[in-house]
Amino acid sequence: MKPLDTGQLAAELGALPAWTHDRTRNALHRRIELEDFARTFGLMTQIAIIADKRDHHPEWSNVYNRLEIWLTTHDAAGVSQRDVDMAREIDRLLPGDF
Repeated sequence: MKPLDTGQLAAELGALPAWTHDRTRNALHRRIELEDFARTFGLMTQIAIIADKRDHHPEWSNVYNRLEIWLTTHDAAGVSQRDVDMAREIDRLLPGDF
C-alpha cells in the first residue's frame, strides 16, 4: 500500500468536503457533533463494525456528543486509498451535513 500523492489527495478531499488533511498526523480528519452521547456512541459502534470488517481502524476521540476521527495508513506512512474508502463509508452513516 502506498500513500496518495499531493494531487490525488487534493482530488479525493474535493469529493469529501467534511474531511480535511491533518498535516501533523498525516491523516484525514473529521469532527462530528451529534445530538447526544448515545447517538455519538452508536455512530462509533457502527464505524467500529465497518473498521473491523475492513481491518482498518481509525484513531478517534470522543467527548460527550463530539467525535473526532483521524484516518491514516501506518504501513504507507500517510493517507492511502484505504483511508479515503473508510471516510466515504463513515459519511454514508451520517444523515445530512454533520
